[in-house]
Amino acid sequence: MSRTALLIDHQWARIESLMPSSDGSAGRPFRDHRSILEGIIYRFRAGIPWRDLPENFGPWQTVWKRHRRFSCDGTWDKIHSRLLAEADAVGMID
Repeated sequence: MSRTALLIDHQWARIESLMPSSDGSAGRPFRDHRSILEGIIYRFRAGIPWRDLPENFGPWQTVWKRHRRFSCDGTWDKIHSRLLAEADAVGMID
């Protein structure tokens, strides 16, 4: 596993369908959600400022903006709810 590739395929598959689409929106289409999400995870795990993200995640401003967008549009809430429901269904939550 790479130091910066943080999500394995089956983890990504569980949340990929919850990512918002940029279809029908004005402006550029979204950059790959997976690399952006890995940049967000990396930033919180490493405890670094946004500006110190490694370049392979893309521009730090893009990663920060997507994190903020996900916070405002409820994407993080959807991911959290899905993962909690899956864990509860298999008895991992008391």
